[in-house]
Order: sequence, then C-alpha cells, then structure tokens
Amino acid sequence: MAVDTLAPSPSPAAPRRGAERPFACVLVANRGEIARRVFRTLRRLGIRSVAVFTEADADAPHAREADHAVRVPSYLDVDAVVAAAMATGADAVHPGYGFLSENAAFARACAAAGVVFVGPGVEALEVMGDKIRAKAHVAAHGVPTVPGFSAAGLSDAEIAAEAARTGYPLLVKPSAGGGGKGMTIAAGPHDLADALATARRVARAAFGDDTLLLERLLERPRHIEVQVLADAHGTTLSLGERECTLQRRHQKVIEEAPSPAVDAALRARFGEAAVAAARSVGYLGAGTVEFLVAGDRLHEPFFIEMNTRLQVEHPVTEMVTGLDLVEQQLRVAAGFALDLPPVRLDGHAVEARVYAEAPSRGYLPATGTVGLWHPGPARVDSAVETGTVVSAHYDPLIAKVIAHGPDRATALARLDAALADTVVLGVDTNITDLRALLAEPAVRAGDLHTGLLDRRGTPDAPEPTPDALAAVAARVADAGTPASDSAWDRIGAWRAGGARAQRTVFLEDDAGRLHEAAPAPGEAVVVGGPAEFWVHADGGAHRLRVVSRRAAAERRRAAAGRAPGAVDPDLVAPLPGTVVAVHVADGDAVEEGSRLVTIEAMKMEHTVTAPHAGTVRVCVAAGSQVARDQVVATVTLAGEVPERVEGPGTRGVPESAASPVSATGEAEVPERVEGPGTRGVPASGASPVSATGARAEAFRSAGTPASAPSPKETLS
Repeated sequence: MAVDTLAPSPSPAAPRRGAERPFACVLVANRGEIARRVFRTLRRLGIRSVAVFTEADADAPHAREADHAVRVPSYLDVDAVVAAAMATGADAVHPGYGFLSENAAFARACAAAGVVFVGPGVEALEVMGDKIRAKAHVAAHGVPTVPGFSAAGLSDAEIAAEAARTGYPLLVKPSAGGGGKGMTIAAGPHDLADALATARRVARAAFGDDTLLLERLLERPRHIEVQVLADAHGTTLSLGERECTLQRRHQKVIEEAPSPAVDAALRARFGEAAVAAARSVGYLGAGTVEFLVAGDRLHEPFFIEMNTRLQVEHPVTEMVTGLDLVEQQLRVAAGFALDLPPVRLDGHAVEARVYAEAPSRGYLPATGTVGLWHPGPARVDSAVETGTVVSAHYDPLIAKVIAHGPDRATALARLDAALADTVVLGVDTNITDLRALLAEPAVRAGDLHTGLLDRRGTPDAPEPTPDALAAVAARVADAGTPASDSAWDRIGAWRAGGARAQRTVFLEDDAGRLHEAAPAPGEAVVVGGPAEFWVHADGGAHRLRVVSRRAAAERRRAAAGRAPGAVDPDLVAPLPGTVVAVHVADGDAVEEGSRLVTIEAMKMEHTVTAPHAGTVRVCVAAGSQVARDQVVATVTLAGEVPERVEGPGTRGVPESAASPVSATGEAEVPERVEGPGTRGVPASGASPVSATGARAEAFRSAGTPASAPSPKETLS
C-alpha cells in the first residue's frame, strides 16, 4: 500500500485532544542547547520542567533555566536520573539526544518506576540501537542497505578476509551509538588494523561497546535523512527529508530542508522507505531514518541507520513544516493520536552548528569562558550565555543558528548574515569557517558530497581586520597598558610645540603574526585585558595579545635568522585532554609522520605525529592529563640540540599568564583596570566589555548578565 509521506492520515477512531496538556511535569535527561530547547516547549504548554546537572555543569544555563534542578553523578547514570524523576514528581522523561536517549535499559527503568519515556518502545530501541541488527532487520522488510558485514565474534584475521570479499574502501564504525564517533576509513588492507584499533577504543569510551560494523564506502555520496512521526493509533508519516551531506569527520556541520537534490517523486520514494523502516519495529514518536546515495544515482537510497530520538538538526524540519516536534513527541508519548493538518513544505531552512573549536588547529575542540555571547537575528538554539565555561567534559557544540527563507538562496544569505552578527568572545569557534563554507561555489550550487569538507583541508587563522586591530589598540591605550618597554613610550609620544601623537600598539594573533595598530574608533566589540583581548569586528572574532616593542623586534630578528623550512622539534598537545596511548619510547628512531602520542578529549582522539625523521624524547605517560600547548614529545635531528625559547603563550608559560615582557625579562605591570575580580566589580561578573559605533549600546547591555541564581532545587 502506498503511503502519503507528507499528509497525515489519523485513525478515524482517534480522539481530537489538541487542547489537552500531555503531562504535568517532565524531566529532561540532557544538557546544553537541547535541554533548553525542550524547556521552551514545556513552558509554552504550561508543563513544569526538571533539569539534571553534573558537578561540571553546576552553573550551566540549562540547570538554572528549569523550574527544578537535580544534581546527578553523570548524565549516563540510569538509577540517578530515574530517582530524580520520581523525587520531583515528573510523570515523563524527555531524553533529548545522545546520553541515554537510545538506551533500552533506561526506557525499561522508566517504565518500572511508572515514568513515561518520551521515545519509542523497547523493541525499536534494541533493534535500531544496534547498527548490525538494524541493517539485517530492515533488509528483511525490503529496505535497501549498504553492502557490508558485522565484525561481531570475528578475529582480526577473519575480519580482514571478509573485508577483502566486501571490497575497499571500507567504513569501520561502532555498532552502538551515533554522531559519527569512532568512524574510521580503511582505504585498503594496510589501513585496516589501525582503523579497527581506533574504532574499538573510541567505541568503548563513548558507548561501552566495541562491536564494529564494516560497510562499503560509497564514492561522493550524499547523506539524506527523513523525519518520521508515528503514534499508537496506526499512523506513521514522513515530514520530508533533510540534506545532511556537509560533514567533517562524519560529524554534521550544516543541514538543510528540503534537499536541493530531491524532487517530489524522489521525496516520495525516500518517505516510503523511511516509513517502512519505522513500521517494521512498531515505531512510536519522532525518529529519523538515514540514507546514503551515490551522487550520480540518487534514485538508489541505501539505509544506514535509524536514530530513535530527536535529531540535532530537527529545527530545519520545524521551520519548513511549522510543527513543534517536541510537542508532537510529548503528545504521542501521552497516548494522543497525531491530529495534524496536511503537512506542506514552506520555503527552505538551513542550520549551522557552532562548535567551540579551532579550525586553524585542525578543527580541534576548544575550551574557555565565554566573555560575551550575543546571538544574531535568527532562530538560535544555544547552550551558552555570557560567563558560561566551555569545558572538555562534553561535546563542543555550543549553539545552532537556523535561518529560513522562501527559497534556498535567501535562506543561505540570511544564515550568513546571522552568523556575522553572532558574537562569541572568549572561546575559539568555527563561525568564520562556517561563513567561508557557505560562500563556496559548490555549496551555493547544491553540488554536495560527504567528503567535501574534509578535502578543504585546514584553513589559516583569519587575519584581524583593521577595525579589529584599531579597537583593541584603543582598549590598550584606554587601559594604560604599556605598548612597549621604551622610556620614550613611557613619557608619551610628543613633538615640540605640538599635540600628543597616537602611539603604536603591537599585537599578536593566534597564528603568531605580529601587527602594528594605532587606536581608532570603529564598529567592534572588545572584551578582556590587560594582556589578552577578544574582539568581534566585520563579522568575525579574533584573540589578540599585547606584545612589547622590544619583544616584537626580537621576534622579527629571530624569524629573519631562521633557516627556510625549519621545524620546531617540540611537539605540543593541540588541546587539553587525556593521553590514551604513547606509541614510542624514549630514544626511538622515528620517521616523518610516525605516531607518537594519542590524546582524547570530548570523546574524540587526536594523534601527534613526528614532523620529520629523528630521535624522539617522550614527555608524557599514558593516562596523564595535558594542557593545550604542553610539550608532549621532542623529535631532534641527529646531533642537534634545539634552543628553547620561553615566552607568553608558549611552552612553559600558560597563556593565561601572558603579559608584556620588559627588556630586563621582568613582566611589566599595567595600570589596574576595573573588571571582574578587581575593585568595584564582583568576580562572578563578565569580562570588561567595550563597544564602539552604532551597535555599542546593545552590547553594553549584553556584556554583564543578571546575577545567576543557584539551581532551584538540588537533591544529592
């Protein structure tokens, strides 16, 4: 029987109960932007909300935003989360995504406690939560799947033999979990052993299960997924597709609805396959069926998995359908029938994921305190506010910016404008890189494939604009921070019989480039000081450090005397994290590209490799914690002893301690500036904020948040 994938067909016997409140109290077993997004719907429906939070999230926005908040040891602690629901009188638990959202044991525990799990039944969770089982299950119901095999119970030799029969390249991925974590490519037999080891290690850490699935890697594929809704009264329907092809390391970056490559006939085909997959497990609630299609064979979709929960990218579907998917989840979980008007796709919506990461450092996750947060003019689902600490404990996603327009070109332009006006200072983000991606001709044309972003390579850190440099120079001058160690600068710029001239300020950006700037007004917002500043200007953010005139001169002389192509022998941690593997021993001879140390942070692994052949000295051990830019190993050429230069923000001197250095080597102490922790301003306040130009007043009001109360209810 054909299925109308856009227009719902509720059972004739289903009651119309659209005005009724599904629940009185709902606990949200999640954090960050998804918890806050669910709270928004709960408030609109008049439902009391309960948050859970860990020690690391005690001051997080989601913990303050709910009507009640309960401390738990971990977001993965089933017993603690269920106990929190019972103690607060919650009659339902919304799991969000990630954590326990696809955990069948959690759903059973909720049911045993008499608490409704806002999600599908246990059968769907068990079948679709295991990629191996899900693939076999939907294939038996006529849904096409990607060629591949399960590695469960196979030795590495047996896996290698089966891989040869399936054919390379292969995608090695954990059977449990999602979000692209642990996915590794084996281009050929020589890559397989390392791919298996990496995927197993990440799978154990992220999901507690290292069972693997290997699938044929399609060439230039598109990743297209279908949003489904199903109730307990016989209705299962599709809400159209989302294009999720723009990914980096299997992690989605930009999503849109509808897909620019899908027409009405193909949309119906995708919808029918998605509805068949959902019905095969008696699905209940909101879920997503994901497909891969070869770029030149869009009419042949291959099922890859079903996510039995709300997706990160659900807002684009909400924008084009006008539906609140969280509300629909709650209503279905309460036993109501889907009672919707015919669904039509209105215009186009695009979402960009804002990550706390450093694109110029290979898109590594970043940490820090948000000195200023100000969203742009669009729908923004945010995990942060001014003053939020972004730690290494959780996923680096800090916000989603979603724009809608009557057509794709308008939606893309509105998203770019919103990103340009989204201010995040104090933590590295990918906003500038997102804007560059949106400007790519292939993206604008909709000519997409899942390898597009990885093939772009690592971008250079963007150059600060003249407005950005001038604004920071003005802050330095206003704060009285010495711009150099010259006696003449201490006296002040002057000329006989003339007015005081503007002084030059030397600033260093994150790429180590030196800039000279004179104070000047401009359209910019600045936070921080006295030695390090963050500035937002011309649609981008930059971190700039004050450098003394003498230090700038010494650095230039050193650069001029450095041999062309010279490589620093000291290798540093690209981000704070835990050393999970040391691949060499002191004194080993290594080749260029040899793996030295692997660091885990935010459930991702990052391997430090040798920049050239030589002899290695290891500075860390497995299990040790490392800070960003901490030396983890040294690789020296035979007979060479590297000269070590200590300085602000380099090895041996933490960035937080950076300050201008005088000619004698003693740190200069700038004139005191009122700000957090100084006289007159409580330590809990925001960093000093300055703004110039027409937007100044809006940012002044955003720079210092209202005092944040403690969570309203805390149960140990």
